[in-house]
Amino acid sequence: MNDKKSLRKQMMETLSQVSKPMYEDLSYKIANRLFDDQDFKNANIIGITLSKVPEVDTYQIIRKAWELGKQVAVPKCLPNEKLLSFRILTEFSQLESVYYGLFEPKEELTKEVRPGLIDLLIVPGLAYTKEGYRIGFGGGYYDRFLSNYSGKTSSLAFDMQVVPDFSIEEHDLPVSKIITNDKVIITK
Repeated sequence: MNDKKSLRKQMMETLSQVSKPMYEDLSYKIANRLFDDQDFKNANIIGITLSKVPEVDTYQIIRKAWELGKQVAVPKCLPNEKLLSFRILTEFSQLESVYYGLFEPKEELTKEVRPGLIDLLIVPGLAYTKEGYRIGFGGGYYDRFLSNYSGKTSSLAFDMQVVPDFSIEEHDLPVSKIITNDKVIITK
């Protein structure tokens, strides 16, 4: 069993070794697998984060969702409550840079969407088990959001992010599916 902090650090180091061409190639393969997935095809509203390298690129996924006439909801962090609020994004110019180079929707240009209306939530993470448990980036925002969310969940991951094991805590909730560059792992 690896403790989460060291696994997080180790995974960031592993991902930082991925070259730009490889990153683009793997992200493209993962995106295409997602586009073929029934949950994605059926979803009208998709909740998805705005990726930051080394996470799987989500900008191409957002563009494709728009092209397909889907609504895209992206998260805004509410740090005082440690909660996420998802807001409908219709163009990238509705984003602003907040902290750590993360982009979030501008409140005055976007409207909030209730969690129950999100058909598919793409849950970010750094490392995953085949059972769908994940190690996030340490804020616990998604764990809190998932505890009240009953829609479909998927995560996008490079193969190297799927690890044999790590310690699972009581509040950890698995995602239903992990889509990698090589396969789709159904977890439950």
